[in-house]
Amino acid sequence: MSLTSLSICIPTYNFGKFIGETLESIICQLTDDAEIVVLDGASTDNTPDIVRQFQANCPNLRYHRLDKRGGIDRDMAKSVELANGEYCWLFSSDDIMRRGAIAKILSQIKHGHDLYLCQHTNCTFDMKFVSEHPVLRSNEEVEFNLTNQSDRQRYFELATTTEAFFSFLGGIIIKKSKWDSVPINEMFVGSCWGHAARIFELISMGLTVKYLAEPLLDRRGDNDSFADKGVVNRFRIAIDGYHKIGDVFFGHKSYEAYHIRRVIRYEFNMRNFLEAKLSCWSNPSREDRSILDSLFRKTYNDNPLLYYLKLFIYKYSPNWLLYTTKKVCSKINKYRKVP
Repeated sequence: MSLTSLSICIPTYNFGKFIGETLESIICQLTDDAEIVVLDGASTDNTPDIVRQFQANCPNLRYHRLDKRGGIDRDMAKSVELANGEYCWLFSSDDIMRRGAIAKILSQIKHGHDLYLCQHTNCTFDMKFVSEHPVLRSNEEVEFNLTNQSDRQRYFELATTTEAFFSFLGGIIIKKSKWDSVPINEMFVGSCWGHAARIFELISMGLTVKYLAEPLLDRRGDNDSFADKGVVNRFRIAIDGYHKIGDVFFGHKSYEAYHIRRVIRYEFNMRNFLEAKLSCWSNPSREDRSILDSLFRKTYNDNPLLYYLKLFIYKYSPNWLLYTTKKVCSKINKYRKVP
């Protein structure tokens, strides 16, 4: 039986440098109706010490440490399993919750939707504001029943980034009973999208979503744990992962899978691919050009004419020109930041 209304579920691994600031931003907003669950995937840094310092003064903070690292998919699932809340807010251990966010969510979940989706801001590594991150093409709160075909198609049409398809942990607040109604999908364990696949699996069973068109957290930039094995591998995680989600749950030729691929093309555009190509040239021991080429083909394969046009640019743009352009743009951006 749920004991609280809201659990903020934070899986973490070796984020002792950041988790203190994250916890500070949450604890100052806690009420008796909310708790924090930190699931530590066997960190080897000072994460346990940091969390226990906060735990000593916060009875609503629960800390669980695993004996060995389970990976983000299993650790995320385990953090929700341990939660006592009616709803679980999946949260990253290096982001900052905005003031008033918990009060906002506690007010919203009284309406009983299965899932709430919020925006976030993009910040620098040291948490200076850069921009608001797009999720849906809507500036107002809007509700969807994703089990209803017309509602679902409208939702997929409005999607701007993969965050509309539940890629970002910090944007998801989900009813625990709904989450618990399906087990973790072993097909997606290790993909980094186990949580997203679980939500997609719920669509056929009945899933209502309310989009909250305002940022409730600040996301730390230049700290992507999925990028620890290089740029090309980070592309692979997202592109292969979301193509697989579209194909498995809707079929490759479906309307929904098409829009998932459209969003992937938005997030991984030509500029991104050219920069990744440059990374392959400058660091061939870390970045695999053949994998990048295959990801390019997969990303742009929907439109043959567009594919061959972009392929020409991608294939024949000289690395020296890309390098020079990047350096010039970097200097211009640096100059603009000078007060």
